[in-house]
Amino acid sequence: MTKQTALLLGFILLKFVLQYSLISPDYDLQRDEFLHLDQAHHLAWGYLSVPPLTSWISLLIYGLGNSVFWVKFFPALFGALTIVVVWKTIKELKGSLLALILGATSILFSCLLRLNTLFQPNSLDVLCWTTFYFILIKYINTEKIKWLLIGAFVFAYGFLNKYNIVFLLIGLVPAVLLTQQRKIFIEPKFHVAFVFGLLLIAPNVLWQLDNDFPVIHHLKELADTQLVHVDRVGFLKSQLLFFIGSILVIVSGWIALMIYKPFENYKFFFWSLIFTLFVFIYLRAKDYYAIGLYPIYIAFGSVFLAEKLKEGKKRYLLLILIGIPILSFIPLYKVAFPNQSPKYIVAHSKFYEDLGLLRWEDGKNHALPQDFADMLGWKELAIKVDSVCATMPDLEHTLILCDNYGQAGAINYYSRNKKVNANSFNADYIDWIVLDKKIKDVILVKEEGDRDKERKIEKPFFDTIYLASKRINVYALEREISIYVLKGAKIDINKRIKAEIEKKKNYK
Repeated sequence: MTKQTALLLGFILLKFVLQYSLISPDYDLQRDEFLHLDQAHHLAWGYLSVPPLTSWISLLIYGLGNSVFWVKFFPALFGALTIVVVWKTIKELKGSLLALILGATSILFSCLLRLNTLFQPNSLDVLCWTTFYFILIKYINTEKIKWLLIGAFVFAYGFLNKYNIVFLLIGLVPAVLLTQQRKIFIEPKFHVAFVFGLLLIAPNVLWQLDNDFPVIHHLKELADTQLVHVDRVGFLKSQLLFFIGSILVIVSGWIALMIYKPFENYKFFFWSLIFTLFVFIYLRAKDYYAIGLYPIYIAFGSVFLAEKLKEGKKRYLLLILIGIPILSFIPLYKVAFPNQSPKYIVAHSKFYEDLGLLRWEDGKNHALPQDFADMLGWKELAIKVDSVCATMPDLEHTLILCDNYGQAGAINYYSRNKKVNANSFNADYIDWIVLDKKIKDVILVKEEGDRDKERKIEKPFFDTIYLASKRINVYALEREISIYVLKGAKIDINKRIKAEIEKKKNYK
């Protein structure tokens, strides 16, 4: 084993150790993770929320036992592979050993530690962006068609994971057109690779077409409810914070693309960063959408700085640059990750409040950071629902209906009763409601904001309605969740549910 290989394996091992140490066992999974895990039981070529690839990984997780260990393993794996790709990129750019260490350290101690804690498409998205850029460098250096075909595969893989990778092309194409590399667009081998990529994503595109493009509905809803509130200045500030410990490396790499002769063939990467960020800013994109942009510039910057600072006292500056990401991680360790218990955070609330970490989207300060609070109370909810289900005489003809996908997914994940299957009209669950048996009773799971405490809407349709249980967790995002039992249906509940589904599916 070479010294370089041993070092790379060391970085990979450290990555996994860190990822598993950054989440306290006091926390449950996060609501999006439940949704993605449930997709394993409803395989399709597309979903309202995401493309299909996440469901394939969920199926693999399910086959491995569906434990929290495996749920957290895959985002950590994608983060580790991002380090590997940056490492390979630096080697392709003829970087030294110190360049490799600088690049790997910059990626390891970055926002990816936070991103890779959750099982969401974002971790794989960053890996696909980074890998696609690496493949492009390989093609420029060799001009072999195999790299174009591999690039098409990586892009398609990224597309089937998260549509965000389309912005990679939106920023890259005009950048390439500005440089001598524009010749690639008229080469037959590029057209072959282009068609190959289209064939790979065709099943998902056809699914979108067959379902009247729910992604458009999803994007419009996102724009109306979330993106409209995105602050463009805040977006730019976040870009500086994502890789705060390696910002000098990124900027150096970006500038080097214009002034460093060995990078002359890659000059389009200079413009690509500008074009891609401009599009994100114009569309008021969420700040984390752009994270996949930066690892490749860390590779360029690491090679450039290691070359310029390799001699004499300058070498100490390079060692300082390697140390900065590590030093910047230390103060973030206790506040930026859910590795402290809720009680600890409450006991040290002044510290968190001064950093603005307790302010939620409602503009008010709460006991915990909002994203930490969204990882609490789910297991308790499943236990409460299981206890209510145990009182039901005919569970096979009972519908469990939740207010949102977080509740439904959490119940399905944590429930010990194999007969329990929670549903919702929210997100992808609206397509998964199975009405193959006549519904006689309903267990209704309602969040705190529900105003109909007396169930006036449902009373005319059932013989008996009562509040069976409550899940109260003062630290959870959904502080109070009520569980109602609706027994003895007086009407055809199946027919009413079907009508409600059609009403909710306003994207068609």
